[in-house]
Amino acid sequence: MPQLSLFSAQARAERVADLAGLLCGPAQVVRFGASATARLSIVLPQPQRADALTAACDTYGIETELLATATGATVLRTAFRHDLVPLAESWTRGAIKALPASFEVDGAMLRFWALAAGRREHTGYALALDPHASHTHAPLAAALGRLGLQAGLCGVRGGAPALRISGAKRLRRLAELVGPPPAGVDVVEWPAHAQ
Repeated sequence: MPQLSLFSAQARAERVADLAGLLCGPAQVVRFGASATARLSIVLPQPQRADALTAACDTYGIETELLATATGATVLRTAFRHDLVPLAESWTRGAIKALPASFEVDGAMLRFWALAAGRREHTGYALALDPHASHTHAPLAAALGRLGLQAGLCGVRGGAPALRISGAKRLRRLAELVGPPPAGVDVVEWPAHAQ
């Protein structure tokens, strides 16, 4: 059995800050007026992952709801919660999504990112980005690079921007960091099989 990395998803106890992995992708976080509550929401690029993502949030004690937009897209969102305020404070500058200062990604965050917005591609594994926050793309690529996951900016189906991780060594490292696929996720879409 391989030794766990200090950065892998299973290396430490769960914490609400792990949901920052959703914000690495196309999720948004908003505050409710001047109150001390915030909400996370994400339009899911692959709606069939809604159940697995809901289950992952449940393990953190965070209930979610699924909505359909007028265009038929699937949105997963949390209620407004006090424990999401630190994410909102660190991931926004005014009303604009921004990476926190000195942001470091780890396996638990990568697991959420892959679960919500990752997909297997012929040349590697792509993690979708927020198309409305292009200023976050290069810093996220740099954060992945610090984990040994050098990634290049690319477009995925539908033209959405993504970071593509390729190469057998990097894909093995990604698989080690995110851990095994959760129930409800097609195993061939999970990083361990993107080779």
